[in-house]
Amino acid sequence: MNPILKEVPLSFETERLTLRAPLPQGDGRVVNEAINRSLNELKPWLGFAQVAPTVEETEINLREAYVRFRKREAFRYLIFHKESGELIGSTGFHNVDWEVPKGEIGYWVDTKHGGAGYITEAVKGLTELALSHIGFRRVEIRCESMNVKSRAIPEKLGYELEGILRSESPSVDGTKLTDTCIYSTVR
Repeated sequence: MNPILKEVPLSFETERLTLRAPLPQGDGRVVNEAINRSLNELKPWLGFAQVAPTVEETEINLREAYVRFRKREAFRYLIFHKESGELIGSTGFHNVDWEVPKGEIGYWVDTKHGGAGYITEAVKGLTELALSHIGFRRVEIRCESMNVKSRAIPEKLGYELEGILRSESPSVDGTKLTDTCIYSTVR
């Protein structure tokens, strides 16, 4: 089947959260505020957080994510609290490979919502969606070995640590080589 025909929901819910694809326009401001509020925590791990983005840059990024979602190339979801409607963070699939089929989950949380288990809940929901609805056979989570908080998510969810690639990738600031952990779950 051509992936463009694949039914992938634009939104879904977990116990406390609503996950939805970026809108064709209008999400830039709220996402930008969360990124800028969380720069200190995101900067060591994520390339997009090296310099505070403008609202316009964030809006462009989200519109591009919307297009990639519709083309079935990647699936970004913004995470909102069901009751308050507040943005919690973002998650989704990148490095989608329809030949396997598989995808790699990435995530970040707004600092003010960290430590409440929201990302674990969102990634659990995303994993279930991938394996039961989208039809992925493999889901991966890759993170730097020193990113203890990021590593805790797949470990809590029962993903298997397949290995650690030593000196595999430059750090986001380009000053050293880092080790990459590869976690997966398969069906």
